[in-house]
Amino acid sequence: MQFEEFSREQLPGLVRFAAVLTGDRDLAQDIVQDALVRAHLRWSRVSAADRPDLYLRKMVVNGYLSWRRRWYQRSVRPIADTSWVAEPATADPATRIADHDQLAGLLSGLSRAQQAAIVLRFYEDRDDNEIAAVLGCAVGTVRSHISRGLSALRIRLRNELEVA
Repeated sequence: MQFEEFSREQLPGLVRFAAVLTGDRDLAQDIVQDALVRAHLRWSRVSAADRPDLYLRKMVVNGYLSWRRRWYQRSVRPIADTSWVAEPATADPATRIADHDQLAGLLSGLSRAQQAAIVLRFYEDRDDNEIAAVLGCAVGTVRSHISRGLSALRIRLRNELEVA
């Protein structure tokens, strides 16, 4: 398969995956673009892999984990009260936005490796072996990341419910 065809097939899923992982669609597009540029330069190695799609996801996760982004992206933190920002009048996507914000907020409390493992498992529906291949770690480490991440999410949700 040629790189252009492969990247065209993989692009929508990669951007969705990276957007869930980062909580920021623009950053997700940057990370995916960087990964695709690197994959194009190494296409013979990527295409020779057993699962080029997982190889590319590993490149996206590595870009996310290393976070070699511009300095301001490391220091910008979401704020709880955004009511002072004027939103243009559009159709009401409130449910989708609320779900996205809640998911991004919950995931932000986890380590990046835990975030990546949980997104790969529950959003991408990947098994432990595939996640281990993407994260470059042992299967036991994947299970640990998911277990600890889910435990932290349960505690956080329980605390949010008690406050509400």
